[in-house]
Amino acid sequence: MQLSVVIVNYNVKYFLEQALHSVRKACIGLNAEIFVVDNHSLDGSCDMVRDLFPEVKLIENKENVGFAKANNQAIKVAQGKYILLLNPDTVIEEDCFKKVIHFMDQTQDAGAVGVKMIDGSGKFLPESKRGLPTPEVAFFKISGLAALFPRSRKFGKYHLGFLDKNQIHEVDVLAGAFMMIRHDVLKSVGLLDEDYFMYGEDIDLSYCINKAGFKNYYFPDTTIIHYKGESTKKTSVNFVFTFYKAMVIFAKKHYSQKHARNFSALIHIAIYLRALAAIVSRFASKIFVPLLDFTLIFSSLALLVGFWSNLKYDTPAAYPSEIVYSNSLVYTLLWLAGLFLAGSYNKRKTFLSVAKGIAFGTLAIAVFYAFIGEAYRFSRAIIILGAFAAIADAFIIRVLLYFAKYRRLSFTMGSNLKTIIVGNKSEVERVQDLLVKSKSKSDYLGYVSIEANKDDNHYLGQVNELTELVKFFGVEEIIFCSKDLAASQIIEWMGRNSQEDILYKIVPEESLFIIGSNNKNTPGDFYTIEINLKLSKAFEQQKKRVFDVATSFLMLLFSPIILLFVKHRGNFFNNIIQVFSGHKTWVGYAEATNIKLLPSIKSGIVSPLDAQGGKTLNPITIQKLNFLYAKDYSVEKDFLIVLKAIRSVGN
Repeated sequence: MQLSVVIVNYNVKYFLEQALHSVRKACIGLNAEIFVVDNHSLDGSCDMVRDLFPEVKLIENKENVGFAKANNQAIKVAQGKYILLLNPDTVIEEDCFKKVIHFMDQTQDAGAVGVKMIDGSGKFLPESKRGLPTPEVAFFKISGLAALFPRSRKFGKYHLGFLDKNQIHEVDVLAGAFMMIRHDVLKSVGLLDEDYFMYGEDIDLSYCINKAGFKNYYFPDTTIIHYKGESTKKTSVNFVFTFYKAMVIFAKKHYSQKHARNFSALIHIAIYLRALAAIVSRFASKIFVPLLDFTLIFSSLALLVGFWSNLKYDTPAAYPSEIVYSNSLVYTLLWLAGLFLAGSYNKRKTFLSVAKGIAFGTLAIAVFYAFIGEAYRFSRAIIILGAFAAIADAFIIRVLLYFAKYRRLSFTMGSNLKTIIVGNKSEVERVQDLLVKSKSKSDYLGYVSIEANKDDNHYLGQVNELTELVKFFGVEEIIFCSKDLAASQIIEWMGRNSQEDILYKIVPEESLFIIGSNNKNTPGDFYTIEINLKLSKAFEQQKKRVFDVATSFLMLLFSPIILLFVKHRGNFFNNIIQVFSGHKTWVGYAEATNIKLLPSIKSGIVSPLDAQGGKTLNPITIQKLNFLYAKDYSVEKDFLIVLKAIRSVGN
């Protein structure tokens, strides 16, 4: 047997399916076998492999055993002359395997071969070729000198930036995303070191291959897409700790005791510096827009107080400065909390989310206003004017940030992308249907075909005119139909136009999803017609938690009134404590058999069923009720359920 392809998968079903489609095509004409080792995925990956790729040899682990051990499971039973370690988030050219195998057949000293990799936006991934992370090389990378001088022969050794990315080279280290190894060499040097759970095992194996007298080659005559390159993980604290600890394992294994000790000390310093940088970077990105909102809204409110004071009392200082400061601070923070609850800090920032957020905040301010003394109050007119100013401020900030990012002014903030589809008419129509059913934010302009079809109003031109058509129509998103286009054509076009600000997606034939990646700093995204339960999103669960805490506080505050309506009062305060502490939520699922299939949430005090007025419903209807709650979740829905089920909050 010529080739054994080994793919380790963990909860990336859509990427895996696309990878297997491309691997299947690349195996045509070869005597090859394909292994998928699944590390206990919970997303239906194994069912997908069994249903769509019956020829694949599936190994199902009952736990996540790590990358190295999972690869070894397949390698131990593999029959191929060559073993290919391949990531599931890749797309392979049709002649990729044949080219690499031919090169290895002709190059007898080649122990392993890696290829040229691009990310989902067509940009070259520098980890395609790497140098050995000696203490010196590691220092240059950690210190930032490698990034400042990427082409320097002294400072740029980690990614070998001084080597031409379009030429074949001997290199120290190959990426585990695509690493074809002679089976005989693996038998000689041993399998992947299972001390590495994830990251570092490719460096270790590359080094062992070199030590055994074989060479590692970078082979750019074929290119693959690798969606989740190193850059997608560099701001992750977990990645920083895991990767650099892997470097410590490598140093202890291969360097002298003195060098290993020095290297380990350097790595430990790097771990905490990079982890701190990652935390600061993530925190800054999260707080940047709220900080802008706070600054502008607080300033506007302070100016409004002076304006109103001057207009009504003929003096700008009618309110004491400490009252102006404290009330402006409270009002601004309540408006920011409203913006958060309305989803104005997630990816989809719209005027409606801003208006809803300020409305929530204004409602909270009205409650606050009712409980403070007369001496501490502003005029109600200031609250109303401040609310309108806050809406204007927050919306203007979002429009300007959108302009800074996309270099165009849009008051809808570009929720719809100018999209074209590349493929023949029948497949294009199927993809159009996917776009509609998945509710994608795409403004479909038309399609570019392999064959001319001038009688169709949606036909824009042929593939050889794609570059001109993209510029002419200002296209922002291109969807390629892999049924009609070879992966090599798609990859070649993406690589040629990698400098353009265009989003690329690929739809595998007969699949119910469209997959892609916006840029090298994002892990990838997709459209799918599978139901997307809103409550499964982390942001929605964060909003639910904020609602729980706020509602618990209000329940406590208004308990003398609420207790008049509650049936079982004895457990009321205990429920408040349970929700405050995070052990329960105010609204959970109604008791049913299919709850485990829904997004996981805490046990609820009340449920959507309680809001139905105590009706007795059959199990199927209850399941549907839970499903709709998870699918269309919102804070407003929780509020209405609690309001309707107020008699049951002591249960």
